[in-house]
Amino acid sequence: MKEIHFYFDVISPYAWLAFQALPKALEGISHRVHYHPVVFGAMLKHHGQLGPAEMPGKRDWTYRQVMWLAKQQGTDLQMPASHPFNSLALLRLAVAASDNGEPNRYVVESIFKHVWCTGLEASDAERFAALQSHLFSQANVSLKDPQSVEVKQLLQQQTQEAIDLGLFGVPSMVVNGQVFWGQDALPMLRAYLQGDAWFESADWQDAGKLPVGIRRTPASK
Repeated sequence: MKEIHFYFDVISPYAWLAFQALPKALEGISHRVHYHPVVFGAMLKHHGQLGPAEMPGKRDWTYRQVMWLAKQQGTDLQMPASHPFNSLALLRLAVAASDNGEPNRYVVESIFKHVWCTGLEASDAERFAALQSHLFSQANVSLKDPQSVEVKQLLQQQTQEAIDLGLFGVPSMVVNGQVFWGQDALPMLRAYLQGDAWFESADWQDAGKLPVGIRRTPASK
């Protein structure tokens, strides 16, 4: 059985698209998926980067592209009332609705849909309370206090683990220490899991050995 670790932040529309497409990408492959909520903003800060939605021009393109991808994929996607938004409470809720910080697929899907399938404000307090109550009512979900020290530490721990693995974006899928980043990496992930010999070639193995020709220094503000 293949063990796949899916790192996500619900702020990312690409993570929602990848989450929805993952079962089809894994058809016929014996597998188990571990879902890891992480704070995308903390990952960006670690690498000194801005998110796609924080860059004019790229922000507009991102929204157009994800709507197109959703249409092609057959996935419901409605932009929330505002974006980006603070996803921390939703990530803590995902962690809280689990035994070890790894929520099940039902919990993850419920929170993703809260963000990407209503067109409403994702961080609205009343909607959050309703979502929390809904998850608490499910017999198969044991809900901790999302504001507890335990939950906060678990989320911080998982985010740091993602950084330590070298992850720089979401969604990221990790198998046997190999990283597959982005919704468009799902075909690569499937090929790897099916034993494609290309992943033993120099094209894959030596990509990180290419010398750096020039380094830019960040522009001063």
